[in-house]
Amino acid sequence: MNYLFDKWDILKDRLRDKYLFIFLDFDGTLAPIARTPDEAVLPGGIKRMLKELSKKTSCRIAIISGRSLSDLKRKFGGLKGIVYSGNHGLEIEGPKIKFSPLVSSGYLMAIKTIKNILLGKIRAVKGALLEDKKLSLSLHYRLVDERQVNTVKTIFHETAIRYLAGGRIRVKEGKKVLEIRPPLEWDKGKVVLWLLSREKFAKYGREILPVYVGDDLTDEDAFKVLKRIGITVFVGKPSRRPSGAQYYVKDTGEVAILLRNILEIQS
Repeated sequence: MNYLFDKWDILKDRLRDKYLFIFLDFDGTLAPIARTPDEAVLPGGIKRMLKELSKKTSCRIAIISGRSLSDLKRKFGGLKGIVYSGNHGLEIEGPKIKFSPLVSSGYLMAIKTIKNILLGKIRAVKGALLEDKKLSLSLHYRLVDERQVNTVKTIFHETAIRYLAGGRIRVKEGKKVLEIRPPLEWDKGKVVLWLLSREKFAKYGREILPVYVGDDLTDEDAFKVLKRIGITVFVGKPSRRPSGAQYYVKDTGEVAILLRNILEIQS
């Protein structure tokens, strides 16, 4: 994995005069990781750049996040002209698009039951936070004492195993979070390909260069499918964990620099 700004001269030429579809994760990519999901804030400078990019006729912006759609839109303060994909693609909304896959009543009943069980079991674990995103559940353990992390994971898996074995849910691990999702073959990689296909159709088959920037384990699905057709960027130190991305930037501050550079190219 190469440091992106070491290869910027090459990338700049590749990005110039192209129609770009820029996919961005939220937490840890656009907004610094916060103690709790509610505390995460989108920097004003990044919001202004996204607003400017969204006005370009040769650029489309999509935010691909594990947050619920309503929460995601609230974080952006109603910024229009971009695609919002919440719940890892289970809810999508943007210009001329509104999508949500059907989930069974059995699944909704299952996560309701799981939620109640988990709330009872984690009550005694300081720092554990259960987030109900309607179509999914996220158990955050960022604030849990390191000595109790395994306890939280055990509680989660023991609660989920019955429903997982019955094919009624899927389980996914992210950065300091364990998630329960519908039993659908749907992830950030498939969301990105679906959005790309839709955009190509709308642009009458015009060539599109996808750019994906993310920091989480859940972004690896997108890195994988875009490896040969786009530009993929991991946010964080390469030593933190292996990644399938082609390039890396060090932090959210460097994501802002990348967006500023793209904006200059698009001007």
